[in-house]
Formats: sequence, structure tokens, C-alpha cells
Amino acid sequence: MYLAASRQDAPSPVDKPSGRRRVPGTVLALGAVSLVTDISSEMVTAVLPLYLVLELGLSPLQFGFLDGLYNGVSALVRIAGGHAADRRQRHKLVAGAGYALSALCKLGLLAAGSSAAGIGGVLAADRLGKGVRTAPRDALITLHSDPRDLGRAFGIHRAMDTTGALLGPLVAFALLWATADAYDAVFVVSFCIGMLGVVMLVTLVPQDRCRAAAERTPRAWRRLLRAPAVRRILAAATVLALCGVGDAFVHLLLQRRLGLDAAWFPLLPLGSAAVYLLLAIPLGRLADRAGRRTAFLAGHAALLAVYLVLLGPVGGVPLAVTALVLHGTFYAATDGVLMALAGPLLPEDRRAGGLALLQTGQTVGRLLASVLFGAAWTVWSADTALVLAAAALALGLAVATVLLKEAH
Repeated sequence: MYLAASRQDAPSPVDKPSGRRRVPGTVLALGAVSLVTDISSEMVTAVLPLYLVLELGLSPLQFGFLDGLYNGVSALVRIAGGHAADRRQRHKLVAGAGYALSALCKLGLLAAGSSAAGIGGVLAADRLGKGVRTAPRDALITLHSDPRDLGRAFGIHRAMDTTGALLGPLVAFALLWATADAYDAVFVVSFCIGMLGVVMLVTLVPQDRCRAAAERTPRAWRRLLRAPAVRRILAAATVLALCGVGDAFVHLLLQRRLGLDAAWFPLLPLGSAAVYLLLAIPLGRLADRAGRRTAFLAGHAALLAVYLVLLGPVGGVPLAVTALVLHGTFYAATDGVLMALAGPLLPEDRRAGGLALLQTGQTVGRLLASVLFGAAWTVWSADTALVLAAAALALGLAVATVLLKEAH
């Protein structure tokens, strides 16, 4: 059962090209929900540092703790969200609960006032909502899509999601400009947009297609991990995540190399996101045709190229364009493609839990990688830390290539 679709990485020559098949309505509906929700979320994310440090006067230590909490909590609840969705085959219900919780947290920021503990609790609840909804949402995409077109399906979803991520900061700063820095207005509008996303999920996304009763014993999870293909994909994704460098460090290194004024720093993540938006769908379709394993590994090769470019002699605009294009390409070739690669190998009644396990492995690996890179930078230097990261990623790519070859 676990390997029933293991040959999806190399479609039969008689299959129709993926572009000729209609995109499932569920994928478009979930993409629209993610677009609206990301506008809501990124409105808050964009202004949060200004709000916490300048408006409330939190210290850098307090902000660092809250930022780590904001980004780390979701990793701890992904498996629980996936298990809850699988247990009664209610992926839509669990995902909706996560979306609703994140929306309500926008009003929670108003209620928390200037209390660091209160703000920390609200941010933790917001990330709890994100962690709960991610795996059930991705499981819905796999359950309602043709296995031959999963790369394209995830590419479409991620492109719509990224569109929201790009629009969110623009909406937030437009509101701050129009209201003379009234952060309350940003939080209220963010709440309204987030609730619109919940309504869209309820009305546009159909009920779960899989109705098989999920086995509720620990043996079901052990059998999932005993499947060689699943275990190898999990190991490969975790190893590659552990050998990478966090996005914030990549953009910080680029800013240092360019000598860019700090005021322009927020534009660097937008550059990566814009490339991701443009390439998510074409690279997803290419992965369906050429092989998702190949696309996933090639994406990490692009990330390795980012490190080498940052270490090279080229500077100025060519450096910025090359690094941001490669960084966006990395995400376009790996984020949704990994879900498309693993989804068909997982049984329907454990689809959300299996994807959550994979996402958790990646998230934990990235958190550890950021800590290790930061430590290396502190002990030695930025260039030395980047050289070590590049060497580690090259080694990780070799290991992942062997693991995914066996999984295939």
C-alpha cells in the first residue's frame, strides 16, 4: 500500500501531458484560502518588529525570544495536527480550526497590550494554528489531485500562497501610512481578512474524499516509518535541512556583501519570494515530467550555488540578482515538490500525519542549522561559517541522492 504509487516520479510515456488536465477546484480553492490568509499573517509579521521594539519598547533579548517562539512552535504541533486530521478523516475541519485560531490571534495582540508574556502567548497560539493546519491542507491537495499532476498542483497552491505573502506587507505599510502608524488598525484589518479566509475554506473547499478509518494504534505509525521509501525521503529531507542556512542569514550575508543600507533590508526577502512566485508553477510541472526527485535535488543544488556566489568575487547588482534568483529557485523546486514526491507513497488514512512528520523533520533540521551557523559565525567569522555550510550541503546532497535513489 505504501509503495502503490512509487513510480509516480517517472510518468509513463503514454500519459497525457500534465498541462492538458484541468486543475482541481479544491486546489484552486485552497490556494485562494492560503492567499487571503497569508495577506493577513504577513501584515502582522511585517510590522511586528516595529510594533514590539519601537512601539512597546521591548528589549532585543525579549524580541529575540518572541521571534524564536513565533517561528519554532509550529514544528512542535504539526504531527499532532496531522494525527488529529487522520484519526477521523476530517482534514478540512482540522485545517479550518487552525486557520480560525490564527485569525483570532490578531485580536489577541490588541488584548495583550504591552505585556511580553501576553504577546508571547498570542504568538505561540498563532503558530499553533499554522502548525495544525499545514499538513491537513497539504493532504487535501494530494487527495483531490491526480497523482501525475501533484507537482503542478502544489506549484499552483504555493504560487497563490506566495502572492498573499507579497501583498501582506504592502497592505500593512499602506495602512500605517494612512492611519499615522496606528498598529491597532493593522491588527483589526488582519483579523477581518483572516476570518474571510476561514469563510472561504468552509464554503469553497469540499469535504474529505478519503473515508477509510485510520488505525489508532502506535503500530500504524511504526508501519509508516518501516516503509523504506517513506523512511528514506524523511531522512533525505531532514539531512538537507540540517545542512542549510536559514533565510534570515542568507539575506543578512547578502546585505553585508552589498553594503546595503538597513532600511532596504526588507526588500531582499521580497526578491526571493517574487522569484518563487514566478517559478513555482513551471518548476512544479517540470517536476511532474522530469521527476520530482530530480527537481528536489536540483533545487538544493541551486541553494549550494547561492552560498558559492556569496563567497565569490562578484558584487553589486549582479550579486544581488544572481543570489535572489537562485534562492527563489531553490524554494520553487523543493517546497511543494517534496510534498508531491512523498504524498502518493503515504496511505490515504495516514496522509496528513505522514506529511506532518516530513515537515517536522525539515523544520527541526532548519532550526538546528540556524543555531549551528550562528555559533560558527560567532566563534570564527561569517565567511568561515558559510564555507562550512557549503561543504556540509555538498555532502548532504551526496547522501540525499543515494537515499532518494533507493527510495525511488
